[in-house]
Amino acid sequence: MKAVLGLEDGEFIVGEGFGAEGSSSGELVFSTQMTGYMEALTDPSYAGQLLMFTFPLIGNYGVDGQNFQSPTVHALGCVAREVCTTPSANPSIIDFFEKNGLLGISGVDTRKLTIKTREHGTMRAALIVGSDDGEEAVRMARAVQNISEQDLIAQVSCKESYRIPGKGKRIAVIDLGIKKNIAISLRKRGADLHIFPHNAKPSEIESYEPEAIFITNGPGDPKRATDAIAAAKHFIGKLPVFGICMGNQICALALDGETYKMKFGHRGSNQPVRHTDGQIYITTQNHGFAVDGDSLPEGCTVAYTNVNDGSVEGFCNDDLNVLCVQFHPEAHGGPHDTERHIFDEMYRRIA
Repeated sequence: MKAVLGLEDGEFIVGEGFGAEGSSSGELVFSTQMTGYMEALTDPSYAGQLLMFTFPLIGNYGVDGQNFQSPTVHALGCVAREVCTTPSANPSIIDFFEKNGLLGISGVDTRKLTIKTREHGTMRAALIVGSDDGEEAVRMARAVQNISEQDLIAQVSCKESYRIPGKGKRIAVIDLGIKKNIAISLRKRGADLHIFPHNAKPSEIESYEPEAIFITNGPGDPKRATDAIAAAKHFIGKLPVFGICMGNQICALALDGETYKMKFGHRGSNQPVRHTDGQIYITTQNHGFAVDGDSLPEGCTVAYTNVNDGSVEGFCNDDLNVLCVQFHPEAHGGPHDTERHIFDEMYRRIA
């Protein structure tokens, strides 16, 4: 089956389609992870994006549903060099894509396309499966709204609040697109979780009588999460407030800091970060926006920085009891360098 990937700069790439016939368009991003392709595809933070894997083969162990980070695939499409048709275990990714009406393209020179993205920055793109009409794919790519103009969080956040009971500390979770393993990591410490939609008002959250606030990952531009920013601003200084990924950015904005769109972002499971004590950790990341460290107010300390580009990977404010990281310590499939000490530290900070 024919397929074509069109880019906003006019280039298009013809490949072999898999999954269902159809089309989708969004921001093309790449991930450098070597395993965990289904964890990535089911990560709600990839909503609005076409996900390209730099590792030359995906699908070798098939589709393992128990490791999904949400019930469905959120990436608009999958771009790969090669997809394994005979996995060592589980249904194949090709069969899964066909059954669930998902879009994919293989036979793409992902190395060349990744280098181009690194040089020119993230681009809008369109994927058509069942056709090789490159001009139409380019037209669709150019028609895509900039990701900062899209309301993606409402698509992936829960519609109504719900509880995951536990016997420990009561943590209110503001769901901007929560990954399953964040809840698992909190529950491992005994937490009683109440998950709230992205637009929950502080009064709704307070009715649960939480002992801490946790703000999750999510897709798109953090500045569009106005309700979550307002909630964080309300609770900071009153309760411990924690954040992961977009939650890190939300807390910075609530403190009147600034965020910015990165040239091509950090996505993959081999991202090195340095703590202020000099220790280096290998982390999983998935973000296209970052916190401007110079904009953080007095009292905030940049606790983690990216070894490759020096960008902010986490900050804290001990006076206000705020602790946030940009990376994913809960990452399923690894690395597990930071899971224990990040979540233990968050839990310890709850009175």
